[in-house]
Amino acid sequence: QVRLVESGGGLVQPGGSLRLSCAASGSIFSINAMGWYRQAPGKQRELVARIINRFGETDYADSVKGRFTITRDNAKNEVTLQMNSLKPEDTAVYYCNINAALSFYSNTETFWGQGTQVTVSS
Repeated sequence: QVRLVESGGGLVQPGGSLRLSCAASGSIFSINAMGWYRQAPGKQRELVARIINRFGETDYADSVKGRFTITRDNAKNEVTLQMNSLKPEDTAVYYCNINAALSFYSNTETFWGQGTQVTVSS
């Protein structure tokens, strides 16, 4: 019912930039939080950045503050992560995440994208 389509991953040299985008579609009534998580090999999935509500309040991992910027287009149900000054330790699979309600009467649910690989290497 809900589909998250991610794009923009790839290979970049240290210090470079990448832009990740995620579009949500399907039977969505409203979206609360939208964000990005990442999981490196052998590590747990962790929050990178999220927009907590439709008013744009944000939350960033300390490791990406000042380098990454998350934005949201409420009309298009899209969330974008601009990643600058990338470091090798940013290498991971990045997952789009939304917290959404499918109807006026339903509780919110969490949905995940399929993941996109980001590799930072020279």
